This record gives sequence, structure tokens and C-alpha cells, in this order.
Amino acid sequence: MKKKLALVLALLMLATLAMACAKKPAAEDDLSYIKSKGVLKVGITFFAPMNYYDESGKLVGFETEFAEALCAKLGVTPEFIEINWDTKEVELAAKNIDCIWNGLTVTEERKENMDFSSSYIKNLQVAVIRAADAAAYATIESLAAGKLVAEIGSAGESAILEDEVLKGAAYTAVAKQTDALLEVKAGTADVAILDSVAAKALVGAGTSYADLLIVPGVELAVEEYAIGFRVGSTAVPDANKLIAELIADGTLDAIAAKYDLTESLLSNQ
Repeated sequence: MKKKLALVLALLMLATLAMACAKKPAAEDDLSYIKSKGVLKVGITFFAPMNYYDESGKLVGFETEFAEALCAKLGVTPEFIEINWDTKEVELAAKNIDCIWNGLTVTEERKENMDFSSSYIKNLQVAVIRAADAAAYATIESLAAGKLVAEIGSAGESAILEDEVLKGAAYTAVAKQTDALLEVKAGTADVAILDSVAAKALVGAGTSYADLLIVPGVELAVEEYAIGFRVGSTAVPDANKLIAELIADGTLDAIAAKYDLTESLLSNQ
């Protein structure tokens, strides 16, 4: 009788264990998944100096070369995939991409939907206006009187919606940072709020937006850039290790120098 009872209890324990395992499957090894493909799918949007096409049609930029250097060390090939910035978290979770590597700002809200690598660039948001309007928009208070525009889901949009002065201003969201600049250039908006690193590369003498300028002295939402991976991704520790190696051997500094980002590297602060 005791033997039968012990057998029944053992079977019940095994059944309970099996049910528990069925409810909580082991987390997938994201690093092994990426390495098994031999490809790292990198989600990007196009804007200089991060990811853009040069005159020969080649994809270049700080993030492009950074990704290529890190992938070479990791033993995989980067595949750059253009995404809708507003649905980047969905693309990541669905495994349409393996990471977001495109001037991605680290925020507490985003930490709920992705894991970040070590930060590597210090950035902030700036205001871009028509040069002819320099006298009209010289302070944050004056910017609030204009028609504002920013990329949807971007740090620029957050800066507008969270700033005590700007959050009551007339605001329109657009698909890309370059679209925001086009709106200001065309006169359909007065002020574009976007990343400092992008604005410095896109605006001013010798650019397609020579008639636009960055409002001096207006700095919003100081922030940091990092690579975004899936929540719980086992690729993060390796990415951090390789980022440290690229900093130590001077590779990242050399890439930054090509795109006028030397002073923005956190390792140079």
C-alpha cells in the first residue's frame, strides 16, 4: 500500500513539474539564434551622419560602420533594414530585426520593451528654424509660439511633449527627421525639434538645408545613444564587451572622427 502511495505521489510530482515547465519555457538564447543565422538584422532609418547613402549609392554613416566593426568581431554579417521608427519595438519583438542601431535614445519607457547595450554617444535635442526667422525664434519661449514638428516616436517628440514651455505649442508629427526639416524649409512648420548629431550634419552651409539654422543656446533633453535588443537578449553582454574593445583599440574613435562625432563619444567626455 505504501509503495503504491509513493508511486502515486511521485507521478503527481512529475506531472506538476511537467505542467510548470510547459507554462514557463526556458528563455531562448538570443545570441545563439543570431549566430546560427550568421546575420545580425539591424533596424535603421536613414539620416546623416548615422545611416545614409553617399553619392555612389553606398550605405555609410557612423552607426553603419560601427555595426560593421562590431559584427566582424562577433563573426556575423550586418543586414541593414529600414523600419518605421514608430513601430520599432514591434519589429524587434517579432524578430523582423535583431536590434535597433540608429541613434536610439535610452529612456525609461523604452527599457520596458527592450534591453540596451552600453551607451556610447551623448546627444541632445535642438531647434531648427529658417535662417530668415532667427530674430523671431531665439528662445524656448518664442519657439512655443510657432508651429512645431518632429519625428513621431522620437526623442524630439518627447522633448516637445514633456517640456514645460513647449508642451502647449501647436505640434505636428511626421515620419522622419528629414521630413521635419522639409516642413520647416517649405514654411508649413516653423520649428523642427531633432537630434543634435543629425541637425549638425544636415543643416547649414554646404547642405541641402543651407537656408536653415540651429537656434543657438537652445538645448533640450540631454540623452545617450545605445543599441536596443530584445528584452532578455543574451547578445547584450557580448555587445558590451565588443563595444569596450572597439573603444580600447581606437576603432570607434576613428569612425567618429570621419563623421565629426569625436566630441560626442561618451568615452571622450
